[in-house]
Amino acid sequence: MLTLQTQNGSKDSLPQCFWMQAGVVREKRCAIDFECAACRYDRKLRGVARENRRLRQSGRHPEGKRGLITFWKDELRKLPQWKRPCVHHMKGRIAFRACNHYYNCRDCEFDQYFQDHYTVRTVVRPVDVLDVEGFRLPQGYYYHPGHTWLKIEDGGTVRVGLDDFALRLIGPPDAIEAPLVGKPVEQGRGHIVVRRGENRAALLSPVTGVVTDINPQLREKGSLANDAPYADGWVMRVHAKNLRGDLRTLKMGGESREALRSEVDRLYGMIEEVAPLAADGGYLGNDIFGSLPALGWEHLNRVFLHAE
Repeated sequence: MLTLQTQNGSKDSLPQCFWMQAGVVREKRCAIDFECAACRYDRKLRGVARENRRLRQSGRHPEGKRGLITFWKDELRKLPQWKRPCVHHMKGRIAFRACNHYYNCRDCEFDQYFQDHYTVRTVVRPVDVLDVEGFRLPQGYYYHPGHTWLKIEDGGTVRVGLDDFALRLIGPPDAIEAPLVGKPVEQGRGHIVVRRGENRAALLSPVTGVVTDINPQLREKGSLANDAPYADGWVMRVHAKNLRGDLRTLKMGGESREALRSEVDRLYGMIEEVAPLAADGGYLGNDIFGSLPALGWEHLNRVFLHAE
């Protein structure tokens, strides 16, 4: 086994990373709920394991500590079936269940059943929510400049919604419509249609892929999203085709916090132009457009949401 230092130090209360559970590394805890697609540590070890495999296939033997790194799935495949845990057990979601598909989850009926009956009905629940100039900004989410968010789930699937700024900017919408299940979406294109009275805007998808699920309640009452924009107010789930590539254009953590502060400052500047007294501290409520229609529906959507 190879001993590697954890990214954030040893935290025994956190679940063991897949690489640790498979015995590839001695100590590594997961602090991001097994969102491997967003994990630099996972990407780094996969790269090393891929290079070691290439060397072995060419008849050479990788040397040093790096040469000991193999794919965690390869290590578990060596074990008898009764010792090969299902990935969902490794994530702590179910009691022990043996994997009988050699970790080819796409061919596993149980995995499909689990995704259909567990993941779809499990709504994201923000844990650490920041207050940025009065707007909610949960940690662990990726944010698009058009004020849509993305939360990574299992198997290359992500959940998508509108952030608190967007929903308060346009006010409680009558309806929020996502493309039908099976339809393709493209990052930066206006696939999420928001309607309020006679006004309409097509907000941008933060990811490219195929829609796998939608929140039907928002088609009937879009204002439900305002109550819990990062949880029950999600809009759609998408199977991402190039998630790592899409994530490079999104913001997270400190970047998203600073970007939101900049947007709020710009909004205050616009309010000052149309209603100077309104911008005099603490005015931004839950229905900015409804309170100040002089800001203009199309103008707000074009400037802040880049809506089509």
